[in-house]
Amino acid sequence: MTDGPPEVKRGRKFDQVLNGARDIFMSDGFEGASVDEIAKASGVSKATLYSYFPDKRLLFMEVAKSECIRQADEAVASIDMSLPVATVLTSAAWHMVQFFTSDFGQGVFRLCVGEGDRFPELGQEFYKSGPALVRDRLIEFLKVAISRNELKIDDLPLAADQFHELCKADLFPRLIFNMDTSFSDGEKQRIVTGAVETFLARYAK
Repeated sequence: MTDGPPEVKRGRKFDQVLNGARDIFMSDGFEGASVDEIAKASGVSKATLYSYFPDKRLLFMEVAKSECIRQADEAVASIDMSLPVATVLTSAAWHMVQFFTSDFGQGVFRLCVGEGDRFPELGQEFYKSGPALVRDRLIEFLKVAISRNELKIDDLPLAADQFHELCKADLFPRLIFNMDTSFSDGEKQRIVTGAVETFLARYAK
């Protein structure tokens, strides 16, 4: 695929290509995914694939965007916002930790960093559909918790950002510096519990 400026061309088989690419990227990762396999999984010709996505990076980021939105929607749908704040935050923290420690989540991050100089649009688009989306939905819940007199927060965006960073403690730096690529449920639980307890120690009423 070309190294030209990213450009998405939508058409009749766009979603078909996106779904096929998602399966291949999820199983093989970004580097391991070949154009031939993506085309085969999508049920389209390579020419059709190229017509929609002239660059594999662009295809990966489009898949990442749709996956982030899908996971965010599923997280919101699966979490009962009427439950106590600690329960809701624990569920939200698990979703965050599970995503950024997954092979797919790591691939998205490394691609954004690796291609950031040449294609800053990739990182910007991922931020809008990933971290920014999670941030907005977390703020929505924090407002609900405040209305129920469970939390006292003056700066909602800052609080949401702080919670997100707490969920990345220890694990995310180890991923960035290639110290580890996977973590046990116990390691994740330690971070989730610590994030929720620390956040509530600061903001619970």
